[in-house]
Amino acid sequence: MKKFAVIDVGSNSVRLMFVADGKVLYKALNTTRLGEGLASSSLLKKEAIERSVSAVVSFYDKAKAGGAEEVYAFATAAVRSATNGQAFVDGVRAVRPLQIEVISGEEEAEIGILGALGNGDGGVVDVGGASTEIVIKEKGEIIFKKSINIGVVRLKDKCGRDKDALTQAAREAAKEYVGFPSADNLYAIGGTATTLAALALELQAYDSQKITGAVLTKEKMQQMADKLSQMSVEEIAALPCMPKGRADVLSGGAVLLATLMQELGVQTLTASDRDNLEGYAIKRGLL
Repeated sequence: MKKFAVIDVGSNSVRLMFVADGKVLYKALNTTRLGEGLASSSLLKKEAIERSVSAVVSFYDKAKAGGAEEVYAFATAAVRSATNGQAFVDGVRAVRPLQIEVISGEEEAEIGILGALGNGDGGVVDVGGASTEIVIKEKGEIIFKKSINIGVVRLKDKCGRDKDALTQAAREAAKEYVGFPSADNLYAIGGTATTLAALALELQAYDSQKITGAVLTKEKMQQMADKLSQMSVEEIAALPCMPKGRADVLSGGAVLLATLMQELGVQTLTASDRDNLEGYAIKRGLL
């Protein structure tokens, strides 16, 4: 079986996808918070770079030990927007023969919808750590795509867990999606969306098959945003299916999604565990 792996270096987490014979065998995640502090500085923090390099190295070694013939890697908003993003790329290259491809917000949107929908029509909302992409495809053509510099890590750095401040920041962000067309088939991808879907389904353990296809209404999203905003970080961390390192940013992510749905007139979002990892592999002809 041909085996390969793809590593996604996000602004909140580093993720690994391992593929054998055209099938995704597993995904793994390590929350390293690479984009920490980017709301107030253009520099990646030294400690965040070190944590993230270590996570990439660990995933690279895991993939190779599992028989991966090739390991591919791409980085998104934190690396592309930081003035010292190259320091992270060079840090990985110094210890492993792995070239990190830094992709644009436009391409991030494209691979997100490709991973979630394949060749199908519809749209995707991808809330990340330092950016949020919305992309719409109609009759096989992308008719709208926009990436803006807002995400759960930037929101935490800027607003903490202040619900009013988070809501206002989200409303301002919604204004940047000028020309957003309505889409009947709108999916939500990324860790914020899949975690919220798991909570909505009251899952005791993460199940990608149950999460993919879970429908979140505008009313349900607002309810979760309100509830999470009233809970402490410790209470959120104790919930089932809560990935390590996500509890302190989840309420901000819920507020962002709920506000975007309200401001853009989106009635429902369908969660998908298939995202830019699959999309990157498809676009590169690997899947």
